[in-house]
Amino acid sequence: MIPVILAGGKGERFWPVSRIKRPKQFLSLDGSGRSLLQSTAERLLPLAGSWDGIWVITASHLAAGIKEQLPDLPDANLLVEVEGKDTAPAVAWATLEIAKRHGEDAVVGFFPADHWIAEQDKFLQTLKAAESLAIEHGAIATLGISPSYPSTGYGYIEQGDAVGESDGLTAYNVTRFTEKPDKETAESFIASGKFSWNAGMFIFQAGIALNELRTYAPEIIKPIEETGPSVYPELPKLSIDYAMMEKTQRACVVPVNFTWDDLGDWNAMERLHKLQNGDTDNVELGQHVGRDTSGAVVYNTDDSELVVTIGLEDVVIVRDGNATLIVKKDRTQEIKKAVKALGKEDKFLHLL
Repeated sequence: MIPVILAGGKGERFWPVSRIKRPKQFLSLDGSGRSLLQSTAERLLPLAGSWDGIWVITASHLAAGIKEQLPDLPDANLLVEVEGKDTAPAVAWATLEIAKRHGEDAVVGFFPADHWIAEQDKFLQTLKAAESLAIEHGAIATLGISPSYPSTGYGYIEQGDAVGESDGLTAYNVTRFTEKPDKETAESFIASGKFSWNAGMFIFQAGIALNELRTYAPEIIKPIEETGPSVYPELPKLSIDYAMMEKTQRACVVPVNFTWDDLGDWNAMERLHKLQNGDTDNVELGQHVGRDTSGAVVYNTDDSELVVTIGLEDVVIVRDGNATLIVKKDRTQEIKKAVKALGKEDKFLHLL
């Protein structure tokens, strides 16, 4: 398999630690000392066989950071987008380039750079099953995460009939994709037992996906084929889910059994901390003294600084140099809106 890491994200919900030139995928959030990008690459290295088999696609302003974080990545395997247009153009361009170099039978996998995954053996087992599915059935495979609560922030995949089994893992036809349902709908999805969270990881043979893109997203694939990546500014901004996955009849899902988190916002730090350390009153990443404080997530990038809290419940406090964030845990999804508001005022641009 040829793994491609999607590393162009902004990670705005992790502001102020995540900034324009230091987005979430460049941060170490799990205590390992490795950034999320570095952990993702190391996780995929056994699939690729060597660094020559790993590809990364990213934004132009992040290219230097990618090279710094992944010094063993060949320059020829780093694709730099002149303008971010979501995941459909990224998948289309990378798949075209891999098909040119390795042929249309090559199996390609796409993986976000900023997810946290435990149980490496189960992860590799699942991807080998997805690879077999792609080769034997011409499937466009996606990985489905077993829902642990009725999230309204994830996309859902409904599984249909079983289409095959590999190494004890069963794959199913995809009946439909549903983006970010309301809570009542999410609860009904979980109760049915037929839905998985969409992890945003896809595995397919290059030629199969290119043909599907030509059928369902010609406005993306044809300009890149005819002109090359310089046409990016003229392309529509589309996710690969909307451009291809929701339309193709080749979509299959492999439900996974490894521990996963997309680290979507600061609340994820509490989930990650509990997985690694068990329940505690507060999650403290940096010096914190709390009095009558519970359910707090405190993150401080400077070990010499101290955060003191009194009488607080269910808050996130993040201190990073010239900016401090204080937000109730049930409103962390609004951080992205706050960052966009900062971007509209010249005096705050240096904080982004």
